[in-house]
Amino acid sequence: MASKNISHPRRKFIKKGLAASSIMILPRHVLGGVGYTSPSDQLALAGIGVGGKGSSDIRNASIEGRERVVALCDVDRSGGNRIGDSIKRFPKATFYESFKEMLDKQKDIDAVTISTPDHNHAAAAVYAMQRGIHVYVQKPLTHNIYEARLLTEMAREQKIVSQMGNQGASNPEQLEIQKWISEKRIGTIRKVHVWTDRPVWPQGIAMPSADESQKPDTLNWDLWLGPAKETPFIPNLHPFNWRGWWNFGTGALGDMGCHLIDIPFKALGLRYPTDVECSIGSLYTQMWTPDYYPEGCPASTYVSLHFDATEKNESSIQMIWTDGGIKPVHPDELPTEVDIEPNGVIMMGDKGIITCNYYGQDPKLYVKGEPVISANKPTVTEPEYGHQKSWVEACKAGFNSTEHQALTSSFDYSGPLTETVLMGNIAIRSYLLQKQNNTGQNEFIGRKKLLWDGDNMKITNLEEANQFVGRSYREGWALI
Repeated sequence: MASKNISHPRRKFIKKGLAASSIMILPRHVLGGVGYTSPSDQLALAGIGVGGKGSSDIRNASIEGRERVVALCDVDRSGGNRIGDSIKRFPKATFYESFKEMLDKQKDIDAVTISTPDHNHAAAAVYAMQRGIHVYVQKPLTHNIYEARLLTEMAREQKIVSQMGNQGASNPEQLEIQKWISEKRIGTIRKVHVWTDRPVWPQGIAMPSADESQKPDTLNWDLWLGPAKETPFIPNLHPFNWRGWWNFGTGALGDMGCHLIDIPFKALGLRYPTDVECSIGSLYTQMWTPDYYPEGCPASTYVSLHFDATEKNESSIQMIWTDGGIKPVHPDELPTEVDIEPNGVIMMGDKGIITCNYYGQDPKLYVKGEPVISANKPTVTEPEYGHQKSWVEACKAGFNSTEHQALTSSFDYSGPLTETVLMGNIAIRSYLLQKQNNTGQNEFIGRKKLLWDGDNMKITNLEEANQFVGRSYREGWALI
């Protein structure tokens, strides 16, 4: 299906007719006041998942009411978790529980923000794009690599203007980092450290027990599950703690990887990694036997990814990711009195290092024998660096427009970035794989370097690991 035409042929016809007449036309701002936007010039927006982060996504996309929010969708009708804020802010918007019902019934939607739990991202985005609707999807773009590739290709084929919600990609401070790299200020880069203090939610523990008696009447649990396997209601997963279990979330990597890995991924022009390897922290609640919860994300991980040389860096690169509060040690170039932040990036070259916090904030350049250089702090007036606003302007300009090409996280970029982030999760889940040996004992089979064929989305040296490239979908929720 082709993308919706939002250039409004009727408006072109009116303009042509008026030009041919002798009637004096008053400027629009005289008729409607300064800042007035005609309804025919507004983007018709909808939000899927409008509590929590979704409330700010749809608010920022509306650009303080300049654009028209026509529909809101959330599986929770309680009004909690800031869902009520969205309903109050956009009282004229029709409210739905089901995004499928909304997108089928409401034919005036031009673009939609999607801010659901990770396991529902692809389902909502595919359903919207199949109907020619432009999409803004929260990070990580998808729950698994297969879905990320599907969304990337579908957006291109359907001529959809897309953006992933890693707002730090639009932080202008990142431009200074990219400039330093292009100028070879720290020389050739061979290693990058990326780390986070996440998880800050329950993780590394057993899945809580189901208890249908605690399910609120205002929550549509079946729609919340979406494509995930059938599961009785589990208290306290909604609205936040789902992040720690693979059926729904993507752990610390999924939560912060698209914010942090984005910085070196873009600056160094990286593509698919060539391999991935990991180790995870063990928890012991009994002597000599580590807790084993393969259905959940671990409390801490160490992940190593390798990338081939690029046009921006002549050496292959090792990227080391750590989470659970595990930070890298001070490199020689970083003064001991400089604290290593809870979340950050260090790019290590043969002449010096570049450091920054999450979103690319506060970048610094340390070159051997020279004073430290701090990037100029640009003035930013738009919320979240204008990340949603830029997407809205690109939707109005159209697919492949200058505005579209200027987006900092369209799916052509954020799809491969998300795949890289989720490669770490393939390693983590493979690390926990067990198989019965000839003596009837279970042994771990995935604790090795996994070789990745990015073009074909395949681990080439451990077939069992490929089950984590995609997922099984509940009946009625297949993507295509």
